[in-house]
Amino acid sequence: MSIMNPKTIVLASASPRRKELLEMLGLELFIVPSEIDEAFRPGEQPREHAVRLSLEKARQVSEDYPGNWVLGADTIVVVDGEVLGKPSGREEARAMLLKLSGREHVVITAFALACKRAGIEISEAVESRVTFNELGEDELQWYLDTGEPFDKAGAYAVQGRGAAFIKGICGSHTNVIGLPLSEVVEALRRTGAIRLC
Repeated sequence: MSIMNPKTIVLASASPRRKELLEMLGLELFIVPSEIDEAFRPGEQPREHAVRLSLEKARQVSEDYPGNWVLGADTIVVVDGEVLGKPSGREEARAMLLKLSGREHVVITAFALACKRAGIEISEAVESRVTFNELGEDELQWYLDTGEPFDKAGAYAVQGRGAAFIKGICGSHTNVIGLPLSEVVEALRRTGAIRLC
């Protein structure tokens, strides 16, 4: 790989939401999506799954960019112990939204920072609790018609039209979007990867 400015943070994710959150801070980013198997392992709990995937993403990309800090992340939505991934289509999205309707669920985002040359890896998982309003049939149909739910874990976007359904969030709001910004910035500062003046 070509030599990059060591101050450039390599984001091992294709998520436009994570990119926007980090660019909002003025960070110099280079996007290199990872290519790992995201399937659950037997007996793996949601939190440990998210942490493992974030580490694997950061490690994989840091092989090609050993002199840079690489940030990997993984976000999952959990309700009653069931992990809700991205829906396969309209009917699965509808079923997911009905599971979330009128109740609380947990959003877990794990992130990992790795710098191969420095021999440093750190990871952390952050949980936020999100409460949905009761969803009527007209609201469900309207939201499904927007197309927004189909590429989102849990079939909704808190930073999009899905915000209309959110009664409350306990914990980090940006965590629900896909990256717990406060914790990520603290980790970047702690490692010396960035300095905010």
